[in-house]
Amino acid sequence: MPKRQKPGLHYVAGTVLLLGLLFAVETWIGWSALLRPWLNLAPEYLIAGIILIFLTYGLRALRVYDYFIADTRGQFGVCLRLSLQHNLLNNLLPMRSGELAFPVLMSRCFSVPVMRSVPGLLWFRFLDLHTLIAFALIVISEPFIGQTLGAVLGLLWMSVPWLAFRLTAFWQARLARHPGRVSNFVQRILESLPQQPRLFWRSWLWTLLNWSIKLAVFAWILTLFSNIPLGTAWIGATLGDFTSVLPIHGVAGAGTYEAGVVAGLAPFGINPTEALQAAVNLHLFVLGCTLLSGALSLLLPALPAPTPVEVNHD
Repeated sequence: MPKRQKPGLHYVAGTVLLLGLLFAVETWIGWSALLRPWLNLAPEYLIAGIILIFLTYGLRALRVYDYFIADTRGQFGVCLRLSLQHNLLNNLLPMRSGELAFPVLMSRCFSVPVMRSVPGLLWFRFLDLHTLIAFALIVISEPFIGQTLGAVLGLLWMSVPWLAFRLTAFWQARLARHPGRVSNFVQRILESLPQQPRLFWRSWLWTLLNWSIKLAVFAWILTLFSNIPLGTAWIGATLGDFTSVLPIHGVAGAGTYEAGVVAGLAPFGINPTEALQAAVNLHLFVLGCTLLSGALSLLLPALPAPTPVEVNHD
């Protein structure tokens, strides 16, 4: 019985966070005052931001397409639709429940079993989290821990994905020497992770490109709604995205996303009201891009085109 109630509690918690954000904004800032800067925002800035964010969506779809190339070859349009809809559900549903859409869509669109799609998704999320931390270290190293120590920690941290890749091969070799039900199950999972160095490097490259563009755009959007320096805005944008991995996550990230951005800006002396206003407007931009891309995904093919069958007339 408790297992059935748990998803409901997640949605209740997410809704409470959303209502809490709406109340906090109205009390401290006022929604009309918060939204007023949009009237003065140059349309070309908004269009440029949307185009760049759509570019990151394409890079995420390319990562999926490349990783599962044996199943997705020649069907990038379907893969892009899948990635956009996964992103839509992931951003709108609370507690990361939207992640469940990925294995379902991979099975429906490309007949990829869960035992392959879920480990692949976990690998993507590992690379995402690693990259977020790496970019945060780049910005905070000099003011907080010194440039030299920051460079050493940065180099050590950047080696983590490669070490994880090498450990995968190590554990596969060890498990092969101890066959059994559990061993075979773990081996099947490990076999769904990158097996070739080229696939490892490509999946990491798509991740780095995606996040470098995404965080740069988000930091820039924060500066459009505040007087926050770009480097400081980068930290706020990074902490905002970090909240997506928290066990408590609001509906559409409401409340938790803003809290992450404000927490990232707080050590730099940014006024909390200004930080909250910029954070909410950034979140509205993110949700707007998410909804627009989700709507446009309906124009893309839903299933792979059937392979033509050659007819022998002899």
